[in-house]
Amino acid sequence: MGLRLHPVAPRQGLIWIRHGFALWWRRPLAFVGLFTFFLFTVLLLMVLVPVLGGPLGMALLPLLSLGFMVAARSAATGGPVHALQLVAGLRHPDRTQRRAQWLLCGAYALGSMAVIGLSDWVDGGLFEDLQRLIAQTGADGKPSPEVDAILADPRLAQGMLVRVGLAGLLSVPFWYAPALVHWGGQGAGQAMFTSTLALWRTRGALSVYMLGWLGAMLAAAGLVMTVGLLTGARSALGLLTMPVGLILSAVFYISLWFSFTDTFGQPDTKITP
Repeated sequence: MGLRLHPVAPRQGLIWIRHGFALWWRRPLAFVGLFTFFLFTVLLLMVLVPVLGGPLGMALLPLLSLGFMVAARSAATGGPVHALQLVAGLRHPDRTQRRAQWLLCGAYALGSMAVIGLSDWVDGGLFEDLQRLIAQTGADGKPSPEVDAILADPRLAQGMLVRVGLAGLLSVPFWYAPALVHWGGQGAGQAMFTSTLALWRTRGALSVYMLGWLGAMLAAAGLVMTVGLLTGARSALGLLTMPVGLILSAVFYISLWFSFTDTFGQPDTKITP
């Protein structure tokens, strides 16, 4: 294996974000289109496969992170960005590594379903009820009394804490695992262990990275709110929220490539799906 775990200075966390925006700026439509294509695929699965569509969509998330790393690596060297990169892990020439990617996808789906199930048990299904009621909100945009009652219920906050906390813990072993399988030749279990170890070793940079993204999201939300207030049109909020969200999501996944190369070095393999 050509990848080794390297020490990373905390300040690198902000550099990963800066490099992510810089690379996105070089191919903005391609990267946003790539993320939009993934979202469309997940929504299509949920529509066509009502019961299993949700778990199948969750199972694709490890492929999303690897696909964006592959796309970022390609774009950084002047190469193309295309939808097939999202399934790069499943197109690996080594059958064992393809199998490891499938195992990661299955494990992530099972873990996600466990997180959702436990969170729903804690809040008594209030979060799902809230989502349904918000979707049914009328054109006037005024929340119903049922929404106010759910928001006032302490179980909702407890469920959200469990949901966010467990989702964060679940992401740790899968953070670099798909890339470690793809470029490092590791098995699924070994890749999850290495990913967990890497995040612990680089916890300073990761903390700065997360704080940087929190600041970026707050700044974006403030910008959208300011535009909405200045224009006086509520419709402007909806029109701006979606593209801003797509851009930030794409940049986040692009930045994973830079965090990976800082942590493990540049892959020396010739694999170019």
